[in-house]
Amino acid sequence: MFVVNKDHETFYMEELFDANASGIVAQPANRGTGVAIIVALLRILKHDADAVVAVFPSDHYFADDAAFVATVRSAIVAARKYTESVILIGAEPQSPEVGYGWIEPGEPFVSGSQSPLLRVIGFWEKPPLARARELMKIGGLWNTFVTVGHASAFLELFYSTIPHTVIKIARALDRDDLDGAYLDLDTIDFSMAVLSREPHRLLVLPDAASGWTDLGDPDRVIETLIQEQIEPDWLREMRGSGAPMPAIGVPTHFAIEGERSTSW
Repeated sequence: MFVVNKDHETFYMEELFDANASGIVAQPANRGTGVAIIVALLRILKHDADAVVAVFPSDHYFADDAAFVATVRSAIVAARKYTESVILIGAEPQSPEVGYGWIEPGEPFVSGSQSPLLRVIGFWEKPPLARARELMKIGGLWNTFVTVGHASAFLELFYSTIPHTVIKIARALDRDDLDGAYLDLDTIDFSMAVLSREPHRLLVLPDAASGWTDLGDPDRVIETLIQEQIEPDWLREMRGSGAPMPAIGVPTHFAIEGERSTSW
């Protein structure tokens, strides 16, 4: 299921030309990641109450697709087994990045097990630099936002944090008036309003191999293209014009104490 904004139609029309219309949710406005996930989740539950759901942001890059797929498959297996938990995929950090969410992992979920699943002690959304450095020292992980779980676990997570929003969207879907509901829906950030409030419901699966990067920042886009030796025409023109370029290998999002980057 693809959740998009109607204002972006010129961008997603070509990408989704062969997608089934029933699998596309065109939101009338941007109300944040929390609302987008709820709409998709309730649509899915109408068709399959026993579904396992995985959330994949569209602006991410993985250097090793096979490694990422293997991690997701492991998360799906775990979600089918541990139906009351929502599983986060956490990337091993390369720097004390303040523009990402951080997961503070705890003890193994199953004592004595070979499973890499860990409990979640805390969830930090875009922490200050000092805290990011501390989290990195104690084994904290970057939150990739890729989230997997049984549909019922997701629903319980939302009901325990933002129940009124779930009810409002459910009623709107029942009367086929999603546009009307969006007029007075609050904007909800899934990480800050939901995940960070219920860490005891979460598990984390470490990902050390996929080479995850969030492309929600222009510098990260350019840095990733250069690292992967991909040079589209517009980047070649930038390099030729002498325009400022990010310093590869030098963290650009925490250079100033307390400074935070913003995502699109």
